[in-house]
Amino acid sequence: MLEETARLTLGISLMGIALRLPPRYPFAHWRSLLVLLGLGMPAMFLISSLLTHWVLGLPLLMALLVGGTICATDPVVASSIVTGGVATENLPEDYRHLLSSESGANDGLAYPFVLLPILLLTLPIGDAWLGWFAKVWLWEIGAGVLVGAVLGWASGRALQWSEARGYLDQPSFLSITLALTILVLGLGSLLGTNGILGVFAAGLAFDQEVGGKERSEEDNVQEAVNTLLTMPVFILFGLIAPWTEWRALGASGLLLALLVLLLRRLPMILLLRPGLPTLRDWPITLIMGWFGPIGVSALYYAALVSSRTGYNLAWTAGTLIVVASMVAHGMTAAPLASRYGRWRRRKEQGGNS
Repeated sequence: MLEETARLTLGISLMGIALRLPPRYPFAHWRSLLVLLGLGMPAMFLISSLLTHWVLGLPLLMALLVGGTICATDPVVASSIVTGGVATENLPEDYRHLLSSESGANDGLAYPFVLLPILLLTLPIGDAWLGWFAKVWLWEIGAGVLVGAVLGWASGRALQWSEARGYLDQPSFLSITLALTILVLGLGSLLGTNGILGVFAAGLAFDQEVGGKERSEEDNVQEAVNTLLTMPVFILFGLIAPWTEWRALGASGLLLALLVLLLRRLPMILLLRPGLPTLRDWPITLIMGWFGPIGVSALYYAALVSSRTGYNLAWTAGTLIVVASMVAHGMTAAPLASRYGRWRRRKEQGGNS
């Protein structure tokens, strides 16, 4: 139940992110996204896995399961960081768009990193690598993106066609995007493709046709999504949180959570800063390095690993890190954004004087 609830929540959140981005933003800033997704995401996967291997003493393949579970920047929690009055007033717009784009894309792209250790544990090495490249990357990821983009483009064209002929009377943009989200997720399940990444592709394609940013702002789509559709998954998680297993991890579990929060993302962002023009000053670079929240996507992948392998330590360690991230990032989001806003205004006033 948690796995499917998290999957639906991720899909709806990714649609909201795609509609919130300016038109053609991912295409205009593809180099920065390529750096974050092509270099940063594998680095976060390996760092998280090695930390798990070192702290908990797990075999490497088992540690890779945990690393894949927590390597993605969660789009649901990230949306709460880059939206709202405090973020809009204090954080640069290009930073908020970059974090949104990264979290939107890498949530679905975490799937191959989760599947790789599962395949290596269950299949001969040659078959595992062949299945990973052919089935996971080419079909589940590639076809998932293609199906989502086609459905998003077709839905946008259909909406324009209907509006031009007066077939729609005050259409609810929220209802249309929710229906598109569920369609892509459902078709992805039927075809065996990655519906989560497909939803993001569908939202981007739909946005190019209908100007989703302006319409979503008019109907408060993102606010409705964050308020109504992200709470159930956290309530469900609270009901089934593995308190006994967390206590069994003891100090090692707390140390792992702390090291992951400090080392999983920040060193990688500092190293990749020359390839990220958006990070113009050191304070916003540090904020970008700190705010890589781990949330609903990790719950989804932890549940997926547990259901496919029966290996519950990935669920235990992954969910403990989710709680640590929710507390740490939730408590620091608004204060750090406000502090950065004050620093930027003082710097601008100093420059003007």
